[in-house]
Amino acid sequence: MLIDTHCHLDAAEFEADRDVVQAAARAAGVGCIVVPAVEAASFAKTRQTVARYPGCVAAYGIHPLYVGQAAEEDLAVLRQWLARERPVAVGEIGLDLYVPDADVARQTFFFTEQLKLAREFDLPVLLHVRRAIDPILKQLRRYRVRGGIAHAFNGSRQQADEFIKLGFALGFGGAMTFSGSTRIRALAAALPADAIVLETDAPDIPPAWLNGGRNTPAELPRIAASLAALRGLSGEALAALSAANARRVLPDLFLHTFCG
Repeated sequence: MLIDTHCHLDAAEFEADRDVVQAAARAAGVGCIVVPAVEAASFAKTRQTVARYPGCVAAYGIHPLYVGQAAEEDLAVLRQWLARERPVAVGEIGLDLYVPDADVARQTFFFTEQLKLAREFDLPVLLHVRRAIDPILKQLRRYRVRGGIAHAFNGSRQQADEFIKLGFALGFGGAMTFSGSTRIRALAAALPADAIVLETDAPDIPPAWLNGGRNTPAELPRIAASLAALRGLSGEALAALSAANARRVLPDLFLHTFCG
């Protein structure tokens, strides 16, 4: 079974055809989809989405690109949702230093407060790490959590090893399918087998063959085949490996019939 460890199935881009998108993913062999929220205002939409589709599970968190419109009270809201819903992870959280004029202090505040919540509830985290790997690792060493996934990883081997030491797997998706993405492809080929999980980040980060079009979770089998080719594995072996890794770093997947 294929597990998409990061897919925004609740996004507005899927509003018109979400049923079709999810059905296509199921037909393609994607048995489990992790749907991370991005802001407190979307938590209910995320819950509604995962409740509608078998095999979909939620994570709740405040994305670094949404902290500008977040209130500190949203952290109390998040705490209530974590206590009531028991999601598979806290996420999507982290830092994004790629955007111009990023409010690093505000991003860091929300990130560290959410790490504290993850530690309080003993939940893994789904990390957004764009252009911010070293600052994120600094905070992870300060606020130890039970691990999780560094989503859309694009760092160095040394940075990858540091995440692995802290109990994290690294998410690989569409970016890895481009022949010019030499660093990501080299990492995908060489990292320890137990460090890799599959993801789409749909509707974002489309693989090479979509030519910039909308990504969907049904693309995961071809993404898996690309990773399998890099590692010299069969597609079935790669799918099994990634699924086992996902269940290890997101252990509450075992609580869900279609994911456990």
